[in-house]
Amino acid sequence: MSKNAAAPAVPTRDRLLDAFEELLVEGGERSATLDAVAAAAAVSKGGLLYHFASKDALVDGLLARLDALALEDAENIRTAPAGPVDYLIRTSVHTGSPLDRAYIAGSRLAQGRDPRAMQVLTEIRRRWLSVIEDAVHDPDTAQAIMLISDGLYVNSSLAEHEQAPKNHTDAAMTRLIAVIGRLLPS
Repeated sequence: MSKNAAAPAVPTRDRLLDAFEELLVEGGERSATLDAVAAAAAVSKGGLLYHFASKDALVDGLLARLDALALEDAENIRTAPAGPVDYLIRTSVHTGSPLDRAYIAGSRLAQGRDPRAMQVLTEIRRRWLSVIEDAVHDPDTAQAIMLISDGLYVNSSLAEHEQAPKNHTDAAMTRLIAVIGRLLPS
């Protein structure tokens, strides 16, 4: 590919979902009006309504995207070469990935009491927990591991604009995984 080759155009539907995500992440549900989404995606309101007939349809599209990304992540956890616990812990850091952005946007919807968002987030967590339970064969230990993962994620999300908070280095993660290993039933 030459230096002058243009990047492939992002389909309008994806640009709209990206804009909706961004508005939710940055300003919450109230800032994510149809007019604001259309403007942020550089699409007319009619163009937005062509792809998403209502705000409910836009929410459904975002939640479908989130669920698809989380399904892929659950499979990555399950099949990780170093094991599910190692993978889960090492990836429990906010990096701004597509899954991170969709997850935060879905969380903003859930904070606004959207029952669909709450259901999708609950199902995602249940799916991740199931993978860890299968790996460690103990529901209580799996729950503790999930809570550690949740804490790492929240901590890294709050460390705004830092690439990796000091406690999320590879060495720190290796030490944490060793501590978790001591929790596992014999």
